[in-house]
This record gives sequence, C-alpha cells and structure tokens, in this order.
Amino acid sequence: MADARSLVAALLAEGVREVVLCPGSRSAPLAEALADAADAGRLRLRVVLDERSAGFIALGVARAHALNGHSRCAAVVTTSGTAVSNLHPAVSEADAAGIPLLVISADRPHELVGTGASQTTEQTGLFAPALRLGVDLPADLAADLGGHAADAAITGQVRRAVAAATGTLSRDPGPAQINARFRPPLT
Repeated sequence: MADARSLVAALLAEGVREVVLCPGSRSAPLAEALADAADAGRLRLRVVLDERSAGFIALGVARAHALNGHSRCAAVVTTSGTAVSNLHPAVSEADAAGIPLLVISADRPHELVGTGASQTTEQTGLFAPALRLGVDLPADLAADLGGHAADAAITGQVRRAVAAATGTLSRDPGPAQINARFRPPLT
C-alpha cells in the first residue's frame, strides 16, 4: 500500500489531476490511494467499469486539455491481465493524435507473470511501439529500499513517464505506461 500511496503522491506532484479508474483486485491499493486523494480534493476521479470506455474517457479528458492549449496527462488505471489489453484502442488513438495519455496498469510480482495461470499476461511492452515510454515498478519497493528511497525511485519514474507523455523533452506527446506491481495483501 505504501508504494501505491507514493505513486499517487508522485502523480499529484507532476500535475496529474484527472484519473479514470477501472477497479479490480490487483489495483485495489491504487484505488484506495486515489479515492483518498479525490476525497481530499486533490484530483478528479471517475470510476468506469469497462476498460475500453475508461481508456477513451481518459483520452477525451486529455484531448480537451490539449484543445485548450495545455499539455496535461489524464491517467487511466486498470487491474492486471486482459483488462490492460482493452486499453489498446485508446492508446493507439493517443499515439496517432499526439495526446498525453498515461496508462497505469496494476500487475503481479515478476515471479508470477507468465506462469500459465489465468490473467498472468506480460503487460510491459504490450503497447509498443505506440508508447513514448514504458516504466515497470517492481513489487515491494518500500520494503526493499526503505520509505524515502522507494519514494524517490517511484517519483523519478513517474516524472519520466509524465514528461514522456506530455512531450516535455521530445515535443512528441502521446501515451506512456507505468506498470506497477503489487503483492498480496492488496487491501
């Protein structure tokens, strides 16, 4: 849960204020951290049950910012497995239109991916070559690095992803992905 709170804090620090959430068991830590931020008035959270629709809602929010002359990310958060694949049409559209869309996909720890069990698909690289950047945050950062070091690592990766999505350095905005791995207990 500490990693999810650090990720949301980093998103807020980078100016992400619009998030569309497709809740699921693996994304529960993110859902709780996002709900807390929304309750505190720090971001606008929309809950949408269909991933494809959520992707296009987030894309529409980011496009509205772009039409108003602002390059701001909107984020879409999904649970793991095939849920992530349902974002592909919105990611493709964001790529073609140069819209800063941030995909945040919850995932299993590395050792549980590709085991043949249900919903253990490889989520990193799923959207290549459309992505401006893909970031993979390992499970247990807070436990492995300690609080401050984990926060710094997460903040740095989120900063990179938002900069890539908004085209800050490249002048080529588009989709970026943060794949955040969580280990049970998830709530």
